[in-house]
Amino acid sequence: MIALIFIFGFFFGAILQYAKLNKYNTISGLAILENFAVAKTIAVAIGFGAILLSIEIGLGFATYHVKPLILGGIVFGGLIFGSGMAILGYCPGTLPISLGEGSLDALIGIIGGIAGGVVYTIILPSIHGVLGPDLGNISLKSLVGENAVLFYLLVFVVASLFIGISFWIHKKEKAKDLKWLVSGIALAILTPIVFLTALTNRVIGASTFYPYFGDLITGTTGNSYFDKIKEPGQWEMVFLAGAFFSGLILSLIRKDFKFVLIHDNWKKHKGNSAYKRIIWAFIGGFILIIGARMAGGCTSGHIISGGMQLAVSSLTFAIFVFAGLLITGKLFYQSRK
Repeated sequence: MIALIFIFGFFFGAILQYAKLNKYNTISGLAILENFAVAKTIAVAIGFGAILLSIEIGLGFATYHVKPLILGGIVFGGLIFGSGMAILGYCPGTLPISLGEGSLDALIGIIGGIAGGVVYTIILPSIHGVLGPDLGNISLKSLVGENAVLFYLLVFVVASLFIGISFWIHKKEKAKDLKWLVSGIALAILTPIVFLTALTNRVIGASTFYPYFGDLITGTTGNSYFDKIKEPGQWEMVFLAGAFFSGLILSLIRKDFKFVLIHDNWKKHKGNSAYKRIIWAFIGGFILIIGARMAGGCTSGHIISGGMQLAVSSLTFAIFVFAGLLITGKLFYQSRK
């Protein structure tokens, strides 16, 4: 099973690398509305994935793993996560991939994320009131009920809407590269495979690793939260190890492995100071994981995996993540005078 999880992580990393979705310049480019590859990929992945996953679950090969709509956590966590994503230029799942390619700011972001995970474990008992209320595990399936015809009709309509949005953005962007489409379809195939009951019977995820690993190395394990995240944290540690080696091996094959701290987009907007990039990468990673844990997931585990399940919590989270991303991008990445 460990080998299988590692392989899934390796393919996950390869899929994102193909369209450069793990790159700092790509993700920060979305924050300043200059690169829409990530948004297009997520939209098309949710669209195709929703159809495939609904059929798979309907045939009894998989089950739903809908995250609860914990309103405060989803809203505030989404805004904080989006802000951290804009500053850092990575997601929890893209950090190890980019580290494998030689991005040193990704390493700083990982350290910041681990620190954020430990802090979240410590402060969680005191912020429970902010996270609620818990409105339950709501999805299109739970709202429609047992009317299968109506459910699959609505799945097709919503999925078509997401796919249409991805191509509409592509047309507005006037871009010719279709690698985002290939990566989106690949994610729409990989995710239902991971969902299979006969294989891992869970969602793709990344953010739980950070508090799990942080709590483990600091000894912050004598609490109910660590008991809750122990199993998924172990799974994601192996998965992200596969993603890291995917970045390392494929970059060596492509002959573009290179140690980099300051990327072009950062240099353009924030300058050449290594000290500044290190500080902000740590802060970005720290708040990224705080936001992810408040919401109960991240880009891969919430927006993509949850979006494919047409979960209300995940789609709501996506809205607030993009709001936080764009607001922070507007304020943080102002052109240097």
